[in-house]
Amino acid sequence: MELNKKAIISACLSVLLLGFVFSCKAQNETSSKNTQSSNSGGHPKLIITKAGVEKIRAELGNIPIFDATLKMAQEEVDAEIALGIDTPIPKDFSGGYTHVRHKRNFFMLEKAGLLYQILDDEKYAKYVKDMFFQYAAMYKDLPVHPQTRSYARGKLFWQCLNDSNWLVYASQGYDCIYEYLSPEERETLETDLFKPFADYISIENPQFYNRVHNHSTWGNAAVGMIALVMDDAELLHRALYGIENDGLDKNAKDNDGGFIKDPEGRAGFLANLEEPFSPDGYYTEGPYYQRYAMYPFLIFSEALNNVKPELKIFEHKDGVLLKAVDALLNLSDADGDFFPLNDGQKGMSYYSKELVTAVDIAYLHGGKNAGLLSIAEKQNRVLLDDSGLAIALGIKNGEAKPFEKKSVNLSDGPDGKQGGVAVLRNDDLEVVFKYAAQGLSHGHYDKLSFSMYENGQEVIQDYGLARFVNIEQKGGGNYLKENKTWAKQTIAHNTITQNGKSHFQGKYEIGSKHHSVLDFYDFSNDQIKVVSAHEANAYPGTILHRTMAVISDKDFEKPYVLDIMRVTSDKANQYDFPYYFLGQVMETNFKYQTPEVLKPLGAKHGYQHLFVEAQGQANQENVKLSWLNAGRFHTLTTVTDNQDEVFLTRIGAADPEFNLRKEPALMLRKSQTKDAVFASVIESHGSYSPVSENAVNSHSNITKIEVIHNDANYTAVSIMDLQGHSKVFIVSNKTASKEANHKLKIHDDTFQWTGSYYFK
Repeated sequence: MELNKKAIISACLSVLLLGFVFSCKAQNETSSKNTQSSNSGGHPKLIITKAGVEKIRAELGNIPIFDATLKMAQEEVDAEIALGIDTPIPKDFSGGYTHVRHKRNFFMLEKAGLLYQILDDEKYAKYVKDMFFQYAAMYKDLPVHPQTRSYARGKLFWQCLNDSNWLVYASQGYDCIYEYLSPEERETLETDLFKPFADYISIENPQFYNRVHNHSTWGNAAVGMIALVMDDAELLHRALYGIENDGLDKNAKDNDGGFIKDPEGRAGFLANLEEPFSPDGYYTEGPYYQRYAMYPFLIFSEALNNVKPELKIFEHKDGVLLKAVDALLNLSDADGDFFPLNDGQKGMSYYSKELVTAVDIAYLHGGKNAGLLSIAEKQNRVLLDDSGLAIALGIKNGEAKPFEKKSVNLSDGPDGKQGGVAVLRNDDLEVVFKYAAQGLSHGHYDKLSFSMYENGQEVIQDYGLARFVNIEQKGGGNYLKENKTWAKQTIAHNTITQNGKSHFQGKYEIGSKHHSVLDFYDFSNDQIKVVSAHEANAYPGTILHRTMAVISDKDFEKPYVLDIMRVTSDKANQYDFPYYFLGQVMETNFKYQTPEVLKPLGAKHGYQHLFVEAQGQANQENVKLSWLNAGRFHTLTTVTDNQDEVFLTRIGAADPEFNLRKEPALMLRKSQTKDAVFASVIESHGSYSPVSENAVNSHSNITKIEVIHNDANYTAVSIMDLQGHSKVFIVSNKTASKEANHKLKIHDDTFQWTGSYYFK
């Protein structure tokens, strides 16, 4: 049924576009086959509209956040005008002068165009016009970029992705000065610059354009945006549906290891809207790339909504783009930084320009959610267009309300059936539990991994990507080889590595076929938030089952995290289970030896990048590690037996160029073990002030954790605090139904409950 629904939608859109083609031809028989000159409604019409310009001008001086944003843009563009136009011959990677200059130019083309419309000052239109003609003069003879690293080299930039960035922004500038230009000037620009530019990033680079990936989303939006300005129906069809008969193998892969097309061989903007997004708005590549892709998704959709409202783009896939904005905001910590799932640079946040665009457009077209106004207030700037005006008026009128982040479970996959990501929130603790699909070529091999935050500070970290974005000294600002040898590997994450090998052998073609499976989640109880999932394909013959809970307990200062990883296998294996804590070790309860010479933990699958700083044997039922970070104490207490090894490791081995952060971990190892349970509690407690030099509540409140029952049906863990109070958590390993009744006798106690788990 789902496929039929998609086919019907696609057919209807094709009919609408076909009608548009014939309409345009009828209006102008003398125009070329590919370019129409019909301008019904006039310009600007993409993002800022004629009606919007009138409303903005009427409100200027009376909308503080808009006025301040306008002033900043004017100062920036005026400085660039004074500096003069420079369109250098391209030669550099990201971070180099020519790259940065052309990137700045496309921002100026958009901003100057908007300033022309809002301020009605001809100097801004002339600046845009002069820059466009300078580009037109160079583009027709411009060779492919000299840097050969990319699978799809651009002309202005080293990759077509950045060329597409340029055209998305330039299209908006062109729309703003369209009526300032003469018909002859427009003909020159479209013939010498815009049409060849659009053809190059699409027809001449189908391996870039005709795929499902954030790269092609930018390409589709670029071609579509310039098509809408020029009323070019053929280009618009190409933007929405991709290139027909592109000669590409449906199963071909790019140099990132990602498949070029979706499983049904589709391409184009609508395919990119369908395949990577789940019905909940989660983008399978992860929040870092969701943030990056939201700009072309939303800016092109805004243009389509304004120029071709009959497509009802914001209703597509049950309004998934508007849901995606809400999902993305929920995938940020207390400071607004996005959780670094898959390839993700830490520190990227909802203060980015892409999220200013997302928040503004989602507010205008998503029912004017007052919570978005509070995010916009924090961002402290708006788009200089119709949606930015709507935000500014909402804030001015005092309509803002806090954007409330709650525990959420976001499904992954186009149908929401390929795992997902859960964020468990309680007080100011956040646990991010990843049981998602591979995440296309930006995915990591980290099934059932997690990270933990307290009030925006990382407590247990996910490494993120190995890249210094746009810093030329570090690999031209591109991905470093350590991204594959370390950041993507399983041992780099807080999950199980079996026999020293990454999940799916670290191979994309295997990992992309599988996803973890949700057993249940329950966020209905203020005292406990729980999620549970299993993974049966990371290692053939082995099932990983992880349950995580954030628990409030009156006997503890703060909520604590309960982590139960249950492993069952058809043979004995070595299991390595790290916790990448951040901070300074305070104390341990186990004996260890420190080597005089640091050596790597292993030779491959990421182990080559871990120094062993200490090694010991678990000598009691629980291993404890306490550390201090950002003025807070934390303690990990984990169940062990006397056969378990304990390692204190540090990232940074086999790293001669110092590309990796030198951060610590505690790693548990069970050798020659068939089935196992790793049960742990992570506490946040106390504080330390370097001003008063007082340490408060610096010790753990836990006396003992014990696995009191484990079989195919149930796993039970008891937690005893220093006061002698004991709590029991039991998870049903087979029956996850909320309605199921359970009865379990453990020693002399009988537990009865209804639902997926028991806690008392």
